[in-house]
Amino acid sequence: MHREIMAELRAIRAQMGAPARNAVTDQVGAAADQQVAEAQALLATYRAQIEQCEKLKIELDLIHDAITRTKMEIAVLHGKSFEGDEMAKVNGELGAVVGGTEEATQQILAAAEAIDNASTALGKVTSPDQQKQMLEEIGDNVVAIFEACNFQDLTGQRISKVMTTMKFIENRITAMMDIWGGVDEIKAHAPAKVDDRSEDDKLLNGPKLDGDVGHASQDDIDALFG
Repeated sequence: MHREIMAELRAIRAQMGAPARNAVTDQVGAAADQQVAEAQALLATYRAQIEQCEKLKIELDLIHDAITRTKMEIAVLHGKSFEGDEMAKVNGELGAVVGGTEEATQQILAAAEAIDNASTALGKVTSPDQQKQMLEEIGDNVVAIFEACNFQDLTGQRISKVMTTMKFIENRITAMMDIWGGVDEIKAHAPAKVDDRSEDDKLLNGPKLDGDVGHASQDDIDALFG
């Protein structure tokens, strides 16, 4: 009988203690699950930040590469054009073009004036010797005009050299624009053009090129006086 009572008491005690232990276990398990969930969420956040950092690094590498390539193009342009021998040659060639054109113009004008004077005097002389002398003088001046016209060939060669250098500069600038997205991207950041010329200067557009607009043709001028 005593044994049976003790067994019943142990059973009752076991039943009374079991729920308490299960509640504690459940509480501990819930806390552990919450910590695991928080750790997983934090890990996911770190992974997202790492991915963003990797993307940012790729963009920074692209920018660094673009800047490096641009610096190389500027170095080539600076070394071979603006302060190098090429720019000195360009200045010299353009100066020679201006000087040669001016000298040839003076020679042509002087020869034409001499021909005009000789032709006028030719009608007034009657001596065959004087007429022959004046005709020779006219012939010499005609030859001088042809010789002076040779400046066109030299001028063309000099301008070709200048155009080669300008083409080199244009290619370098185009390459730099391509590095940063092309001409369209550059135009988007270009400041608005402001024409600060006076009204008289706006009318001085210089000689017209084929296809230019805004120039008055000879027909337009004739129509004004027609």
